[in-house]
Amino acid sequence: MKRLVQPEINIGLVGHVDHGKTTLVKALSGIWTDTHSEELKRGITIRLGYADCIFYKCPKCGRYGVKKICKCGAETEPLRKVSFVDAPGHESLMATMLSGATIMDGALLIIAANETCPQPQTREHLMALQIIGIKNIVVVQNKIDTVSEDEALKNYEEIKQFLSGTPYKNAPVIPVSAQQEVNIDVLVEAIEKNIPTPKRDPTKDPIMLVARSFDVNKPGTLPENLVGSVLGGSIKQGKLRVGQEIELRPGIETESHGKKEWNPITTKIVEIRTGGEKVEEAGPGGNLGIQTLLDPSLAKGDSLAGNIVGLPGRMPPVWNKLTLNVHLLERVVGTKEELKVESLKMNEPLMLNVNVAATVGIVTKILEQGSKIECVLRIPVCAEIGSKVTISRRIGNRFRLIGYGVIL
Repeated sequence: MKRLVQPEINIGLVGHVDHGKTTLVKALSGIWTDTHSEELKRGITIRLGYADCIFYKCPKCGRYGVKKICKCGAETEPLRKVSFVDAPGHESLMATMLSGATIMDGALLIIAANETCPQPQTREHLMALQIIGIKNIVVVQNKIDTVSEDEALKNYEEIKQFLSGTPYKNAPVIPVSAQQEVNIDVLVEAIEKNIPTPKRDPTKDPIMLVARSFDVNKPGTLPENLVGSVLGGSIKQGKLRVGQEIELRPGIETESHGKKEWNPITTKIVEIRTGGEKVEEAGPGGNLGIQTLLDPSLAKGDSLAGNIVGLPGRMPPVWNKLTLNVHLLERVVGTKEELKVESLKMNEPLMLNVNVAATVGIVTKILEQGSKIECVLRIPVCAEIGSKVTISRRIGNRFRLIGYGVIL
């Protein structure tokens, strides 16, 4: 039997708050991703959650699943290892969801059968997937155990109607109960057939997107036993190896002579973990953690999230201001009422998400009847020319997705 260590694909779970994303990850992987104390207390996902899982197929009866032994009693064969990225569904956490979406290769859109469809964040998350360019999705109609058959069918029709006006109109809709683990085998089959592993180029210079960062030392650890900052995220291209010197861009904010500026930092990879195991080398696909020689206090509470890791001197540029080709949506997504997207205004603060970074950009120039803007960034970002940037505007007390830009 082949042994799978590194996951080969990142699959996001997106959708409205409380529609069962985290419960579905548990049904698929056995892992409850809400482990942050505030998450356990409030019962909602706040940070990006990660869990790996192996998909299997039974050679005897052809059933798909997540277990080594099939319901028919036969031993199953492993197909591939996947990483799930559990994104928050709460409207106030849209920046986290947008950052998470950039490391997704495909997605599951979770829609609860016991609420009318679409809910505000169902619409907003689907639009985000569309803008970021995620082509392959499977729609999961969850909580079918809480409604009658007629109600489930009515909700299914609402889902199909909602999808009909989008590029995802042909996406399969799979009814499940994550809580009761019903139809998980059918869902795995749909994922296998509709969300293929993308083709990667391992020969390119490595680029890793840092979505989380941690100080893994327990309080009271003796100084000589401390380990360095751990970076969590995904390799987009190329390979990283233990012992390699790496650079983080835009790096960290420092202050000298009363002036604050951001400086890249270089360090060394001490350890790489993926799929729960130590490896000497890792390539694209799935989530991984790399331990570095950086002071662990730098990584506390995701403070290095949003950085890009690569080889020193062979990385995309860092931008303090951006010129963007702008594409605005007709309507604001994520609000209960339909609002028209007004054109951008001078000095307006926008939330911009590029790669895994979220920053605020202040509009300083509007060119070509608003189809091009320049903005100064509060926090610099590292990105290639041609990268997509999602644009959100403050409406009421929340940032709402209103369009995207392309870096010129």
